[in-house]
Amino acid sequence: MNQNAQDNAVTLRARLRQRRAALPESERDRGALLIRGRLHTWLASQRTALREAGRPDVRHVAAFWSMPGEPALQALLRQWAQDESLTVSLPVVAAPDSPLVFRRWTPDTPMHPGAYGIQEPDGPEVPAPDVVLVPTLGFTRAGDRLGYGGGYYDRTLAALKASGHAFKTLGIAWACGDLSGEAYAPAAHDVRLDAILTDKGWAVPAPTL
Repeated sequence: MNQNAQDNAVTLRARLRQRRAALPESERDRGALLIRGRLHTWLASQRTALREAGRPDVRHVAAFWSMPGEPALQALLRQWAQDESLTVSLPVVAAPDSPLVFRRWTPDTPMHPGAYGIQEPDGPEVPAPDVVLVPTLGFTRAGDRLGYGGGYYDRTLAALKASGHAFKTLGIAWACGDLSGEAYAPAAHDVRLDAILTDKGWAVPAPTL
């Protein structure tokens, strides 16, 4: 990424954080509830369709522990974790400039602050996920994602793709992160997401598993 593109991304991130911070608390609560509901419905319907078709079921969802300002997913993760046929994991920063590691999470799993102050689980490392929920600050309607600048998800998703493992990526964002009309172009290493879900609905349509 050239210097102008880097400067533009930094400016965009600051602007998107300001938009996000301006959301009223009531709107955040309602929006997060809608996101959790749509996610729950989507996964349940996809798993039903897979079973009816005699295809392998979803076994592992890699989620993320929502930070302040992000759509709160914790209530849905607790619900999913009650399903013994489904593994829920959270990302762990194992080393700088490396792909994330996914460790199993349940409501009883001990947690600790990770490299960036984000809560990480002390559970065992788990196999590659079938679905990855990706925290998304900004997005395009083509599925391009603007993250927080660390590059961890781009490295992680690229490594998963290189392994040949089949999985789907769902960006989770506020609708105010829509970059339509902004001077934004993804970097060559950015990995496009399969779908993006916001508090206003699917900004990039839900995928079929």
